[in-house]
Amino acid sequence: MNINEVISKLNESIDELDLVSSRRYIEQNMDILNNNKNLLKSNARVLLDFFTNSLEAGVKPLNRQELSTIHSINTYASRFDLRGLKVFIKGKENLLLRADAIQYLNADAKIILEGMGAIEKSGQSVPVPKV
Repeated sequence: MNINEVISKLNESIDELDLVSSRRYIEQNMDILNNNKNLLKSNARVLLDFFTNSLEAGVKPLNRQELSTIHSINTYASRFDLRGLKVFIKGKENLLLRADAIQYLNADAKIILEGMGAIEKSGQSVPVPKV
């Protein structure tokens, strides 16, 4: 695929709000797109900057299996199936420790997992000792 095809397909997928395809085009052609950023539409440039910055920060994007795991956790939490949720998250502690993975959890999953102690409570602050 040449550069014009990549840019046109990326711009099309951004216009259609197909972020999965957009992400795939960006990740596969990041160097080419960074060199020709001026040919992209503004939304595509913002998305490219986001992926470039996260890659420079050392954040590894979630893969399909991890996203599927988060979707399953959200489903168990929405059904309030605590037993199934406990069994399912066993062995997946590393995923729940990632801050970027927590963003994909729905409100039910966050509350249940915080109550179980599987993730840190949001907004929890460490008390400062008085001197």
